[in-house]
Amino acid sequence: MNLNATLFAQMIVFFVLWWVVAQFVWPPLVKALDERSSKIAAGLAAAERGKEALALASNEAEQELTKARQEGVQRVAEAEKRAQMSAEEIRANAQAEAARIISQAKQDADQQVTRAREVLRAEVALLAVKGAEQILRREVDAKAHGQMLDQLKAEL
Repeated sequence: MNLNATLFAQMIVFFVLWWVVAQFVWPPLVKALDERSSKIAAGLAAAERGKEALALASNEAEQELTKARQEGVQRVAEAEKRAQMSAEEIRANAQAEAARIISQAKQDADQQVTRAREVLRAEVALLAVKGAEQILRREVDAKAHGQMLDQLKAEL
């Protein structure tokens, strides 16, 4: 064979092979590459949306956490205020009760002193009457009267 004929035959085989590849191999290969490229682009877009959603969710979580902390601080402050008011109310009630008890005790003591004085007066009057009765029964004698008065002192 001739070099020109071989070159010509190789050119024909090359063009046939090129035509077969261009018709049957190249389109599916390009299609697969395009699909892969679109999947990668969709994945990158989804990742970007995921990053944005994560940042947004992170922001919202931080805001909710801050809000919850503020509510917690507010509730603690309210509870302390209520506890302080309750303590003051209990203290005021205790002071009022103590004043009432002290007043009642003073009244009871005054009543007991008054009763004791009345009993003492009655006894003194009775003793004075007895003493006078005994003095009048006996004759008037200074010595005897002194002894009776000493007995009355001892009885008092």
